[in-house]
Amino acid sequence: MRKIKAATFVSLDGVMQAPGGPEEDPTGGFAYGGWMFHYADDTIGATIGETFAKPFDLLLGRFTYDIFAAYWPYAPADHPIAKSFNAVTKYVATHDPETMNWRNTKWLGKDPIATLREMKKEDGPDLVIQGSSELIQQLLPAGLIDEITLMIFPLTLGKGKRLFGSGTVPAGLKLTRSQTSSTGALIATYERGGEVRTGSFGQDTPSEAEIERRRKLK
Repeated sequence: MRKIKAATFVSLDGVMQAPGGPEEDPTGGFAYGGWMFHYADDTIGATIGETFAKPFDLLLGRFTYDIFAAYWPYAPADHPIAKSFNAVTKYVATHDPETMNWRNTKWLGKDPIATLREMKKEDGPDLVIQGSSELIQQLLPAGLIDEITLMIFPLTLGKGKRLFGSGTVPAGLKLTRSQTSSTGALIATYERGGEVRTGSFGQDTPSEAEIERRRKLK
Protein backbone atom coordinates (compact mmCIF):
# COMPACT_ATOMS: atom_id res chain seq x y z
CA MET A 1 0.00 0.00 0.00
CA ARG A 2 1.35 3.39 -0.99
CA LYS A 3 0.88 6.41 1.25
CA ILE A 4 0.48 10.03 0.24
CA LYS A 5 2.58 12.38 2.34
CA ALA A 6 2.65 16.17 2.24
CA ALA A 7 5.72 18.08 3.44
CA THR A 8 5.10 21.80 3.58
CA PHE A 9 6.75 25.05 4.65
CA VAL A 10 4.07 27.26 6.21
CA SER A 11 3.87 30.58 8.03
CA LEU A 12 2.22 30.87 11.42
CA ASP A 13 -0.95 32.14 9.73
CA GLY A 14 -1.01 29.25 7.28
CA VAL A 15 0.52 30.73 4.11
CA MET A 16 2.62 28.32 2.04
CA GLN A 17 3.20 30.44 -1.06
CA ALA A 18 6.72 30.98 -2.45
CA PRO A 19 8.90 30.09 0.55
CA GLY A 20 12.03 29.63 -1.55
CA GLY A 21 12.57 32.85 -3.48
CA PRO A 22 11.11 36.13 -4.81
CA GLU A 23 10.43 34.75 -8.30
CA GLU A 24 9.03 31.40 -7.18
CA ASP A 25 5.35 32.35 -7.20
CA PRO A 26 4.32 36.04 -7.33
CA THR A 27 0.70 35.08 -8.12
CA GLY A 28 -1.81 37.58 -6.76
CA GLY A 29 0.91 40.15 -6.18
CA PHE A 30 2.51 38.12 -3.40
CA ALA A 31 5.42 40.26 -2.19
CA TYR A 32 7.20 37.99 0.30
CA GLY A 33 8.71 35.28 -1.87
CA GLY A 34 11.71 33.72 -0.11
CA TRP A 35 10.28 34.27 3.36
CA MET A 36 11.79 31.12 4.87
CA PHE A 37 15.38 31.78 3.73
CA HIS A 38 16.60 33.35 6.98
CA TYR A 39 15.11 30.56 9.10
CA ALA A 40 17.01 27.70 7.47
CA ASP A 41 19.30 25.72 9.79
CA ASP A 42 20.67 22.20 10.26
CA THR A 43 17.39 20.94 11.76
CA ILE A 44 15.38 22.13 8.76
CA GLY A 45 17.97 20.63 6.44
CA ALA A 46 17.87 17.31 8.28
CA THR A 47 14.07 17.22 8.10
CA ILE A 48 14.15 17.80 4.36
CA GLY A 49 16.83 15.12 4.03
CA GLU A 50 14.73 12.60 5.95
CA THR A 51 11.73 13.32 3.75
CA PHE A 52 13.64 12.12 0.71
CA ALA A 53 15.84 9.48 2.36
CA LYS A 54 13.40 6.65 1.68
CA PRO A 55 12.16 5.62 -1.77
CA PHE A 56 9.54 8.07 -3.03
CA ASP A 57 7.80 9.46 -6.07
CA LEU A 58 6.68 13.06 -6.41
CA LEU A 59 3.03 14.07 -6.51
CA LEU A 60 2.60 17.58 -7.89
CA GLY A 61 0.07 20.11 -9.05
CA ARG A 62 0.79 21.69 -12.40
CA PHE A 63 2.02 25.04 -11.09
CA THR A 64 4.60 23.47 -8.78
CA TYR A 65 5.57 21.01 -11.51
CA ASP A 66 6.39 23.87 -13.88
CA ILE A 67 8.53 25.59 -11.22
CA PHE A 68 10.45 22.37 -10.53
CA ALA A 69 10.79 21.46 -14.20
CA ALA A 70 12.33 24.85 -14.93
CA TYR A 71 14.94 24.44 -12.18
CA TRP A 72 15.90 20.92 -11.13
CA PRO A 73 16.89 19.46 -14.53
CA TYR A 74 19.46 22.27 -14.81
CA ALA A 75 20.78 22.16 -11.24
CA PRO A 76 24.26 20.71 -10.62
CA ALA A 77 24.18 16.96 -11.23
CA ASP A 78 25.74 16.22 -7.85
CA HIS A 79 23.08 18.16 -5.93
CA PRO A 80 21.37 15.45 -3.80
CA ILE A 81 17.83 16.77 -4.26
CA ALA A 82 18.34 17.38 -7.99
CA LYS A 83 19.61 13.85 -8.42
CA SER A 84 16.57 12.40 -6.65
CA PHE A 85 13.96 14.68 -8.24
CA ASN A 86 15.26 14.07 -11.75
CA ALA A 87 15.32 10.30 -11.28
CA VAL A 88 11.97 9.63 -9.57
CA THR A 89 8.58 9.48 -11.24
CA LYS A 90 6.63 12.73 -11.17
CA TYR A 91 2.84 12.23 -11.05
CA VAL A 92 1.09 15.44 -12.08
CA ALA A 93 -2.48 16.71 -11.90
CA THR A 94 -3.02 18.87 -14.98
CA HIS A 95 -5.47 19.60 -17.78
CA ASP A 96 -2.63 19.97 -20.29
CA PRO A 97 -0.46 16.82 -20.18
CA GLU A 98 0.99 17.30 -23.66
CA THR A 99 3.22 20.15 -22.50
CA MET A 100 5.09 18.24 -19.79
CA ASN A 101 8.63 17.27 -20.82
CA TRP A 102 10.58 16.67 -17.58
CA ARG A 103 11.76 13.09 -17.77
CA ASN A 104 9.88 10.41 -15.84
CA THR A 105 6.69 12.49 -15.75
CA LYS A 106 3.29 10.80 -15.74
CA TRP A 107 -0.18 12.30 -16.04
CA LEU A 108 -2.74 11.46 -13.37
CA GLY A 109 -5.49 11.46 -15.97
CA LYS A 110 -8.79 13.28 -16.19
CA ASP A 111 -9.82 12.20 -12.68
CA PRO A 112 -6.75 12.52 -10.40
CA ILE A 113 -8.74 11.55 -7.30
CA ALA A 114 -9.85 8.24 -8.79
CA THR A 115 -6.37 7.55 -10.13
CA LEU A 116 -4.77 8.18 -6.75
CA ARG A 117 -7.29 5.98 -4.95
CA GLU A 118 -6.18 3.11 -7.16
CA MET A 119 -2.48 3.96 -6.84
CA LYS A 120 -2.71 3.86 -3.04
CA LYS A 121 -3.78 0.21 -3.28
CA GLU A 122 -0.61 -0.70 -5.18
CA ASP A 123 2.84 -1.57 -3.96
CA GLY A 124 5.48 1.05 -4.56
CA PRO A 125 7.20 4.06 -3.03
CA ASP A 126 5.19 6.64 -1.11
CA LEU A 127 3.95 9.70 -2.99
CA VAL A 128 5.42 12.93 -1.58
CA ILE A 129 3.65 16.24 -2.22
CA GLN A 130 5.78 19.36 -2.49
CA GLY A 131 4.08 22.74 -2.70
CA SER A 132 0.96 22.17 -4.82
CA SER A 133 -1.52 24.04 -2.60
CA GLU A 134 -4.43 23.56 -5.03
CA LEU A 135 -3.81 19.81 -5.26
CA ILE A 136 -3.70 19.56 -1.47
CA GLN A 137 -7.11 21.28 -1.31
CA GLN A 138 -8.51 18.54 -3.55
CA LEU A 139 -6.90 15.64 -1.68
CA LEU A 140 -7.77 16.68 1.88
CA PRO A 141 -11.59 16.44 1.55
CA ALA A 142 -11.15 13.19 -0.36
CA GLY A 143 -9.29 11.73 2.63
CA LEU A 144 -6.28 10.78 0.51
CA ILE A 145 -3.45 12.42 2.47
CA ASP A 146 -2.09 10.01 5.08
CA GLU A 147 0.57 12.20 6.65
CA ILE A 148 1.42 15.91 6.80
CA THR A 149 4.77 17.28 7.96
CA LEU A 150 4.52 20.99 8.68
CA MET A 151 7.54 23.23 9.09
CA ILE A 152 5.87 26.19 10.77
CA PHE A 153 7.93 29.37 10.75
CA PRO A 154 7.61 32.22 13.27
CA LEU A 155 6.16 34.92 11.03
CA THR A 156 2.80 35.98 9.60
CA LEU A 157 2.30 36.87 5.95
CA GLY A 158 -1.33 37.93 5.69
CA LYS A 159 -2.33 37.19 2.11
CA GLY A 160 -1.16 34.23 0.07
CA LYS A 161 -1.95 30.65 -0.88
CA ARG A 162 -2.83 28.67 2.23
CA LEU A 163 -2.40 25.09 3.28
CA PHE A 164 -5.91 24.88 4.71
CA GLY A 165 -8.25 26.81 2.44
CA SER A 166 -11.96 27.51 2.58
CA GLY A 167 -12.80 23.98 1.45
CA THR A 168 -11.03 22.24 4.32
CA VAL A 169 -13.22 19.59 5.96
CA PRO A 170 -13.34 18.99 9.74
CA ALA A 171 -10.99 16.18 10.78
CA GLY A 172 -8.98 15.07 13.78
CA LEU A 173 -5.20 14.72 13.52
CA LYS A 174 -2.70 12.72 15.54
CA LEU A 175 0.72 14.22 16.30
CA THR A 176 3.40 11.59 15.70
CA ARG A 177 6.57 13.67 15.91
CA SER A 178 7.65 17.20 16.78
CA GLN A 179 10.82 19.24 17.24
CA THR A 180 12.00 22.84 17.19
CA SER A 181 14.71 24.38 15.03
CA SER A 182 17.34 26.82 16.30
CA THR A 183 15.54 29.61 14.44
CA GLY A 184 12.21 29.00 16.13
CA ALA A 185 10.49 26.90 13.48
CA LEU A 186 8.18 24.16 14.73
CA ILE A 187 8.37 20.87 12.85
CA ALA A 188 5.35 18.66 13.39
CA THR A 189 4.21 15.47 11.68
CA TYR A 190 0.55 14.49 11.79
CA GLU A 191 -1.45 11.48 10.71
CA ARG A 192 -5.20 11.25 10.31
CA GLY A 193 -6.90 10.88 13.68
CA GLY A 194 -10.56 10.28 12.98
CA GLU A 195 -13.48 12.66 13.34
CA VAL A 196 -13.60 15.87 15.38
CA ARG A 197 -14.81 15.17 18.91
CA THR A 198 -16.69 17.78 20.91
CA GLY A 199 -17.51 18.22 24.58
CA SER A 200 -18.22 20.81 27.23
CA PHE A 201 -16.65 22.07 30.45
CA GLY A 202 -20.04 23.31 31.65
CA GLN A 203 -21.17 21.69 34.92
CA ASP A 204 -24.86 21.78 34.06
CA THR A 205 -24.69 20.58 30.48
CA PRO A 206 -27.17 17.67 30.12
CA SER A 207 -26.10 14.44 28.49
CA GLU A 208 -27.41 13.42 25.08
CA ALA A 209 -29.69 10.91 26.77
CA GLU A 210 -31.11 13.62 29.04
CA ILE A 211 -31.65 15.96 26.11
CA GLU A 212 -33.56 13.22 24.30
CA ARG A 213 -35.63 12.49 27.42
CA ARG A 214 -36.58 16.16 27.77
CA ARG A 215 -37.49 16.35 24.09
CA LYS A 216 -39.93 13.46 24.46
CA LEU A 217 -41.60 15.11 27.44
CA LYS A 218 -42.50 18.20 25.42
